[in-house]
Amino acid sequence: MPESIFKSLQDSYHKGVFGVPTIFYFSVDDIKKTVTLDEEGCSVQNGKTVDDADCICKTSAAMFNKIWNEGYRPGIMDFMGGAIKSNAPQLLQQFLSAFGK
Repeated sequence: MPESIFKSLQDSYHKGVFGVPTIFYFSVDDIKKTVTLDEEGCSVQNGKTVDDADCICKTSAAMFNKIWNEGYRPGIMDFMGGAIKSNAPQLLQQFLSAFGK
């Protein structure tokens, strides 16, 4: 399921949400993706293609699907309990809004 979500990102991106290039690294179970968002578009690459992403997100495929497809919005306990690990949770919220989520 996460693989199909990543494949759909370019088509569902709302231009202008990110005014400067912002790099996300996702580790969703065994799927690793680097996503770059800027004012004009979205690019998705396999694996970790940068040393320092602006936002790193590690979670399970089940949690990723729940957030993306079921509208679940993680709370502080999801982060504190380790269901989602991120260095910049606020950027994850902006990421979702860039795709109308």
